[in-house]
Amino acid sequence: MASLLVQTIDQLSREKGIEPQIIISAVEDAILVAARKFYKSNEDLHSELNKESGLIVVWALKKVVENVLNPVKEISLDDARKIDKSAALESEVRIIKPTDVLGRIAAQTAKQVIFQKVREAERENVYAEYNGRVGEVVNCVVKRTEGPDLIVDLGKTEGRLPRREQSKLESFQIGERIRVVIVQVEKSSKGPQVIVSRASPILVSRLFETEVPEIYDGTVVIRNVAREAGERSKIAVLSKDRDVDCVGACVGMKGMRVQSIIRELRGEKIDIIEYNEDPINFAANALSPAKINRVGIVDAAEKQLEVIVDDTQLSLAIGKKGQNVRLASKLLGWKIDIKSEEEKRQEVETQMEQLVGGGTPISEITGIGAKTAEKLIEHGISTVEKLGEMTPEQLQEIPGIGPKMVEKIRLAVNNYYTQLEEGPETEVAAEVAADAAPQGIEGSAESVETASAEEEAAPKTSQAATEDTTEEATEGASASSETAEAPDAAEAESSSPKSSDDEVENE
Repeated sequence: MASLLVQTIDQLSREKGIEPQIIISAVEDAILVAARKFYKSNEDLHSELNKESGLIVVWALKKVVENVLNPVKEISLDDARKIDKSAALESEVRIIKPTDVLGRIAAQTAKQVIFQKVREAERENVYAEYNGRVGEVVNCVVKRTEGPDLIVDLGKTEGRLPRREQSKLESFQIGERIRVVIVQVEKSSKGPQVIVSRASPILVSRLFETEVPEIYDGTVVIRNVAREAGERSKIAVLSKDRDVDCVGACVGMKGMRVQSIIRELRGEKIDIIEYNEDPINFAANALSPAKINRVGIVDAAEKQLEVIVDDTQLSLAIGKKGQNVRLASKLLGWKIDIKSEEEKRQEVETQMEQLVGGGTPISEITGIGAKTAEKLIEHGISTVEKLGEMTPEQLQEIPGIGPKMVEKIRLAVNNYYTQLEEGPETEVAAEVAADAAPQGIEGSAESVETASAEEEAAPKTSQAATEDTTEEATEGASASSETAEAPDAAEAESSSPKSSDDEVENE
């Protein structure tokens, strides 16, 4: 029986991968529990398994004293020497307890204790093993489903593939072999819980290490990976050897290396990017395949970048639902703000306008009272330009401004812009009127028009007089004198017919 017990312990330790000493300790504890239950005593009991003979010995340990006060834990010197002749005061004596009288119930209790100890030891071994393998890619078989989660067989234990760790475009069948990465090992009442993943960026890194020898031997280093499982991944690599192209090494001849990884990830797109210490150059690389015009650092402390692209490249740089810029931001660890050239130009123009002038204060408008202006300023409308952009509905939302006041504000703004457009002509007219006012001219606008008409007529009269003078000059001095008396002659001629008629009638 003894040899059979030792053989059983050795066999169990090999099957479970547990140290034999752990099983021996479990057996000793089980026998001890059974003895306490059988003897129903509070004595200080101990047990020991003899590895050579296979016998389990249980004894009670008592202290030798002169006067016994606690018979459960103390014994007199005379009684101690009956058991051990070498006993002395203040020493301890072993009192052997027989184990062949424990019975069936005690044996059943011992069996349960042994199984429990063995299970605990097995769980500790599994936890210690898989906790040290976090980040490792393992092959497993889909065993069953538990709701949205998958349970996979890892060999010594089971792993859980939660829904959050599954790729969006993947689905697996029972019995299918898959490759997963161990991301976490948790302790629970049911034993160690191994969490595996198909969506972790670590899986992409480990697959590249497997497929690319340059990464495995350290010539090419993976600096960072950004991933949205099932859709797209970006991986930044750096070469430590100037003669080795890091991107080409990862792609492989005719793309064979990266294509094998894409097949393993069920068609997920992968962008391989060369790492750069300069965030500006790195950002330009990370936003590929879009072409970047320029990159600027907005705030180095907050890690914010501004990227300018052509209008035709804006959608490509942002990506589908912002995926490209989101992955690039994860890869860099910087916040990226992408703008087109047109947006940047408008932004610069707005800034220049703000620098040149903040706008015309609403106090410059005539027709708006002081109280109304105060209400507008309280609600952030401090300039004429902002007031002109407001709709009637927006103005009526301001407390104290009704439809009549809105109409009054509209007329005042229209008058302001009308005066602004006609400003130069009005100023000229005002200056002319001011000059003419001391001479007794009434009506500034009519005076200006009359003066303008006289000025237009004057050149024509001068020109006609010049022509007549030129013709008369050719006829000599006498002709010119007669010409000078032309008005009197004309008057005489105009009156002569009447005189001649009168003379005829008289004759």
